[in-house]
Amino acid sequence: MTDLRDGKLEKAAAWLREADGLLITAGAGMGVDSGLPDFRGQDGFWRAYPALRHHGFSFEDTANPARFAEHPELAWGFYGHRLKLYRETVPHGGFAILRRWADRMPHGAFVFTSNVDGQFQKAGFPEHRVHECHGSILALQCLETCTDDTWSATDFHPLVNEATSELESPIPHCPRCGALARPNILMFGDWGWVGLPYEKQQQRLASRISTVSKLVVVEVGAGRALPTVRRFGERFSAQRLIRINLRESTTSPAHGVGFEATAVAALKMLDGQL
Repeated sequence: MTDLRDGKLEKAAAWLREADGLLITAGAGMGVDSGLPDFRGQDGFWRAYPALRHHGFSFEDTANPARFAEHPELAWGFYGHRLKLYRETVPHGGFAILRRWADRMPHGAFVFTSNVDGQFQKAGFPEHRVHECHGSILALQCLETCTDDTWSATDFHPLVNEATSELESPIPHCPRCGALARPNILMFGDWGWVGLPYEKQQQRLASRISTVSKLVVVEVGAGRALPTVRRFGERFSAQRLIRINLRESTTSPAHGVGFEATAVAALKMLDGQL
């Protein structure tokens, strides 16, 4: 393999051995090995949700607060299906590898992710060490933003018609004002997202990272289309960034090294080198 010949694998393994803290930055590609759908491109979205092709809605059209006002059954059909899917999904083996690496480091692991699926917490990463920069599907908020409060989606059990992608069970409502509830997720064209809980996550994460002297960054499945995750990791990389991406692994030497592979394949390869 090229990664073996050019020394990237040994270099990355050396960083992991020397590190006293691990920053994991993750995008949508992190969940693909767990069987979660890849919405990359319009065709990918429609393969996952064929009923929405009939409406002509792209992912950007559907993941939009306007859909909840215009067609709440369809909007909640999409998000209700995702909520049920994420609840049933078992995190892949790469999560356990990352936890094992972190357990050997004095400062442990910190997570920055654009994923809204709660998979890191399900895999055993402490809640107070995770920053979900786009929010969480496991929490709800008022569509009218009558309050900055959010609440758990635990009691919401969506029943979705697979043929129409519409919600058939009762739509959740805000307990304060009675308006429709929506997922506490940052959507496209979203001016009503309640982001306060995640600002607090960010403050905790920044405070903890500042105590680490030999931080190594492992970025998994974060693309360039929405570069929030990539930029966050690069900011803290200090030339110790390990980028894992099946399609967009190119990395500046000023940041670190890149591996063109899926999450599980690359993490197993690195683990075998340690």
